Amino acid sequence: MHYPERYLVTAALPYANGPLHIGHLAGAYIPADIYVRFQRMMGKDIAYICGSDENGAAITLRALKEGKKPEDIVNEYDAIFRKSFKEMGISFDMFHRTSDPSHHETAQEFFKTLYDQGEFKEEVSEQYYDEEANQFLADRYIKGTCPKCSYDAAYGDQCENCGSTLSPTELIEPKSTITGSEPVMKETKHWYLPLDKYEGWLREWITDGTVDGEEMHDPSKWKNHVLGQCKSWLDGGLLPRSMTRDLDWGVDVPKSIEGSEGKKLYVWMDAPIGYISATKEWAKKNGKNWEDYWKDDKSELIHFIGKDNIVFHCLIFPSILKAHGGYILPKNVPANQFMNLEGDKISTSRNWAVWVHEYLEDFQGQQDELRYYLIKNMPELKDSEFTWSGFQEMNNNELVNNLANFVNRVIVLTHKYYDGVVPDFDEDLMIVGPEGEAETAFHDSEILRLFDDVHVLCQHIRDYDFRAALSQLMSISSKGNQILQFNEPWKLQKTDPETVKVVMNLALHYVAVLSTVMRPFLPFTSDKLQGMLNLDVIKEEDEMLSMLDLLAAGELLFPSGHKIGEPTHLFSRIDDTVIAAQKAKLVKTVEETPAVAATVIVEPSPIKDEIAFDDFMKMDIRTATILTAEKVKKADKLLKLEVDMGSEKRTVVSGIAEHYSPEEVIGKRVSILANLAPRKIRGVESKGMILMAEDANGKLSFVSPEDGWQNGATVR
Repeated sequence: MHYPERYLVTAALPYANGPLHIGHLAGAYIPADIYVRFQRMMGKDIAYICGSDENGAAITLRALKEGKKPEDIVNEYDAIFRKSFKEMGISFDMFHRTSDPSHHETAQEFFKTLYDQGEFKEEVSEQYYDEEANQFLADRYIKGTCPKCSYDAAYGDQCENCGSTLSPTELIEPKSTITGSEPVMKETKHWYLPLDKYEGWLREWITDGTVDGEEMHDPSKWKNHVLGQCKSWLDGGLLPRSMTRDLDWGVDVPKSIEGSEGKKLYVWMDAPIGYISATKEWAKKNGKNWEDYWKDDKSELIHFIGKDNIVFHCLIFPSILKAHGGYILPKNVPANQFMNLEGDKISTSRNWAVWVHEYLEDFQGQQDELRYYLIKNMPELKDSEFTWSGFQEMNNNELVNNLANFVNRVIVLTHKYYDGVVPDFDEDLMIVGPEGEAETAFHDSEILRLFDDVHVLCQHIRDYDFRAALSQLMSISSKGNQILQFNEPWKLQKTDPETVKVVMNLALHYVAVLSTVMRPFLPFTSDKLQGMLNLDVIKEEDEMLSMLDLLAAGELLFPSGHKIGEPTHLFSRIDDTVIAAQKAKLVKTVEETPAVAATVIVEPSPIKDEIAFDDFMKMDIRTATILTAEKVKKADKLLKLEVDMGSEKRTVVSGIAEHYSPEEVIGKRVSILANLAPRKIRGVESKGMILMAEDANGKLSFVSPEDGWQNGATVR
């Protein structure tokens, strides 16, 4: 088995035309931070790389709207990013900028190499041109009516109302955002990356994890929706993609190339190369060789992103790297899906978001509370939901009542009984363990059980299953609470103080373990708890590995006679008034933002006629996962789905294409009516029906089982 010597972890470069919101944190930055902190604590050589994405049309568009220079816009938001990330405990090794001259140089070198190797195709095409402004219009410089939902302010690349991906020529009545005039079509020349030329090896790499017979990654370790989206693009046939744009802000096409005047590198020939230029800067400052992390097959490259960036990181950027030559390809791209907010999609244009910098102002010193809730509700396999009520309930019930309560009881009792000094104890004395059985805690099982629990947590992190890892962390806390509850040291102290010493030593070991294993998730709380235990603040290098070695050997984490610190509150309850204020603030900001689209309220449909219980019992409803999805030809409403039902895979035709694109549904957990008689729909045999919920406005949503249910489980 190949064990990497080093890791290079990247998180999607945030686009410097607006602040960060909670969806950004949950999608890329917190999962990457958990993984990196953990690997550091296991003694691994790992670099965590990111930076501001500061080139492209959206920057100049915002500058134009606000009457500023593009430099002013990127400087403003880069500063906001850095402050927000630092205060949220996101532990980048390097946070760079794509406006930096060193990045421009690296990106231009990449482009020139591909050009010299003959990888590009030069093509002349017609694009929209603003005759009044005398310039070609990038996609974001064009607005019009969306052909899918009729929203009258859709951009040339995307409708922010319905989320559809568009091209400028699809817009109805397009207008230039610069002058408001109707653009005309005009010829322009650009350089295209021939993705169709790479389709063969890309398919082999995605589906089998190999390139030219050499194993590159294990597809079984990749998320289904990542593989599914890539396969959907490959099955649809890849097309050449332009790597340049007609813009006045960004990285210049090298001047040595004929026809380069006025041409800038397209964002996907620029932004991901920012990972490389950032690594170069980090290596230069830390006495490292950057090529070890990008060009050595003993290194692993891992991209943490949201699902909207899957195609670019799994197909386009790998094509650029391989076409250039000499670079490793990603080992994994554990992309998350989207986080919604209070029953609606997060929307920057409608101001429907919880902005990170505003949260930090309103909840000072409560960064870990937000980290915890975002991890607990992380959209790892499907879209998730942030609600302020859920945030409050999580904080008060899980962090305060479980974790903080356990720690506080242990610290308070240690001070009450032993003046804060860890007591000496008889290892042969029996206590009641967390399973309710008598045992000798330090001889038999309890320390080894702690080792096993931590080992399970570690494996979840290695598997990018951060929600499960957090659940395991809270399970350790719950077991510590059970030890106190089963043994009741506050009663036992009067009759058997020697056994209480064993109980308190074991409880203190649980607290010490928690102070270490919580570090990747709750770094600020880890520091606070280490201080309460009077231990050195974790520096992360080898800390988890050292603790595991001690537990495996059955050795004590701190000796008898160790003096612990005074108890302090790890977390505080959040009052209803605080949550009410946040809900009101959210509504107020939306009301003050121009509406995106009116919502038509209609009466809900009436309940259908009664049926007999026996009729209901005839239905066999099972849980399943959508593996692949594609549109049915000549049918605007239909998607052809392949679903995994555990014991078998089936093809189902579903009338949801007006609500979901094929890329959106891949990896979705669904409920399926499994014993519906098969029938042919547009020439495709459909074996089953996907169950959907429909709201009063006709919007469809999947009826999904909770996480943890296996495919094929019966729905009753």
